[in-house]
Amino acid sequence: MADLKQFAEQLVNLTVKEVNDLATILKDEYGIEPAAAAVVVSGGGDAGAAAAEQTEFTVVLKEAGASKLAVVKAVKELTGLGLKEAKDLVDGAPANVKEGVSKDEAEGLKKSLEEAGAVVELK
Repeated sequence: MADLKQFAEQLVNLTVKEVNDLATILKDEYGIEPAAAAVVVSGGGDAGAAAAEQTEFTVVLKEAGASKLAVVKAVKELTGLGLKEAKDLVDGAPANVKEGVSKDEAEGLKKSLEEAGAVVELK
């Protein structure tokens, strides 16, 4: 048991660079993704949560741009809203188009809306 306590003490006292090096070794040599453990060791608590990668995004329509009709159509198709609801959302910009979506879905929505002429932000 003493060896484990000594090992735990060594882990707790690692610098950020050493934690990153350890994470690289675990990933490259053993195929282990230590992201959650590295966050706890490097900062713990709130600092670790801020360092973790964001997993849920909100797609925000900042403005409709020059092609408002195209943006309304895109919002309608992407969200499943009715025509009036999509128009109201576009008219009410800045407005959230979708909340709590994955990074890939958020980027896809952003790309589609920007192609229609909208100005979009991911939060």
